[in-house]
Amino acid sequence: MTRVTLNQSGIVQRYIMKEGSTQWDLMYSTPKDLCDNYGQCGANSICRIYKSVICECLIGFIPRSQEQWSVLDSSSGCTRRTPLNCQNRDEFMKIKAVKFPDLINSSLEKSMNLEECKAECLKSCSCIAYGNSNFTSGGRGCLMWFGDLIDIRDFIEEYSGQDIYIRLADSEIDSMRKSSKKKRLAIITVLSTICGMLVLCLLYLSITWKKRKIIRGEDWELPLFDWATIATATNNFSEANQLGQGGFGVVYRGNLPTGQELAVKRLSKGSGQGLEEFKNEVVSISKLQHRNLVRLLGCCVQAEETMLIYEFMPNKSLDCFIFDKNNSTVLSWKERFDIGMGIARGLLYLHQDSRLKIIHRDLKASNILLDNNMNPKISDFGLARIFEGDEISAKTKRVVGTYGYMSPEYAIDGTFSVKSDVFSFGVLILEMISGKRNRGFSHPDHHHNLLGHAWLLWNEDKALDILDPRLKDCHVESQVLRCVQVGLLCVQKLSADRPTMSSVVFMLGNEGASLCQPNQPGFFVERSSIETMTILSNDIWHSQHTVTITMPEAR
Repeated sequence: MTRVTLNQSGIVQRYIMKEGSTQWDLMYSTPKDLCDNYGQCGANSICRIYKSVICECLIGFIPRSQEQWSVLDSSSGCTRRTPLNCQNRDEFMKIKAVKFPDLINSSLEKSMNLEECKAECLKSCSCIAYGNSNFTSGGRGCLMWFGDLIDIRDFIEEYSGQDIYIRLADSEIDSMRKSSKKKRLAIITVLSTICGMLVLCLLYLSITWKKRKIIRGEDWELPLFDWATIATATNNFSEANQLGQGGFGVVYRGNLPTGQELAVKRLSKGSGQGLEEFKNEVVSISKLQHRNLVRLLGCCVQAEETMLIYEFMPNKSLDCFIFDKNNSTVLSWKERFDIGMGIARGLLYLHQDSRLKIIHRDLKASNILLDNNMNPKISDFGLARIFEGDEISAKTKRVVGTYGYMSPEYAIDGTFSVKSDVFSFGVLILEMISGKRNRGFSHPDHHHNLLGHAWLLWNEDKALDILDPRLKDCHVESQVLRCVQVGLLCVQKLSADRPTMSSVVFMLGNEGASLCQPNQPGFFVERSSIETMTILSNDIWHSQHTVTITMPEAR
């Protein structure tokens, strides 16, 4: 039997009691992983090192402070969802293959077997768990715990740990049994439906096989919505509930019976590229948590239907505010600056601070969604790429994304890196300052795009002339100039010259920080007047969408 504690010096003390002995033998070790840290997840919780979020409450318990747990701070631990009734009607839930909790508030009865141990624990209302102290299955030895359970961790292999029985109110157990029964029925129903659909869809074997491979290829730990729930929430996918449309399908607004609002991204049937985007988006964003990234709530996969379920953004996307001159709501300079800072922090998280290094590859105004408080959320991860280990850049033969936001090295050679996203961010910042699209920009004196126009003004010390006329009387001049300079630094032709997102966040947030002089931007080539008119007409069509889904071809 093993007992683990932490001394005042922060060293893990591991005690071992051999079978037949009454003495604890002391051994020292240091933590092998986060779950080896004493009390890593707080009281009445379990640490699972192999999960993306390692801490979770024990069955029948809920976070003591949901606010702390939502930011991955589990130090406050968990508390019971349903109080014990202490009248011998309580029951026990078995948890397999765990490290026993701290033994400070425990007692040992060496002569009792497991059934006698259970009966003894039920006699005391303060006894909240019991287990077999003997490593040999079925051997005598009863351990009982009183008070909070601290420092439980899980093991992948069942033989690595011991079973513990957690005391719960009988009503809690009944609720779990009903829930388990419903889940089993739901699984049986889904499996039956899939089998039936496979028989009916033999002619579409290649598409079905792709979907099965995608579904089985990843452990997403993501809630699965059933088709009927989503159909009801979107009023059977009515046109009145449409938020936007793109190359992979349609986005709908939905409402659950609980009142929660959703954005449902429904992929087009028979779209092989849509399935790949579906997998890519789920794998990328399901493991990310940041206030400036749109939150993926779950997915729906049933027969030919494939859908992604997101949190609903009531203020739609950024392009609705900065490009739509008919919109009665004009973003103030402060709102634009705060939105820019939020986008920068979101990109910094993707490139550097998250568990995965992710290149978005399609950052643009229509992929920035705004919540009730106008906080920006980066969305649409269908084209995102995860970089492994020390990987710095990658190359593709199929360039996908949105012209006007693509970096030169990606648009021309197919090479992309974090600096590709930096270029897109620079374009977006200059668009937010000016209220003009990069590709849709026109000027009577030249045929440059917005980047070229900003570069010309910068060299003439007229950078403030780029400012959206609607902001002339409500802006901070020093901030505008700093943002223009940072934007031009981000869109420099050579990727090596562009700053990282950590530098961008620092430069934007610190007025006293010194900035380098930018070099010539990418695509600094004048277009013909015919090319300009063609771009303008194309961009008018794209601007009709309030929420976009990335097209599989460059545009």
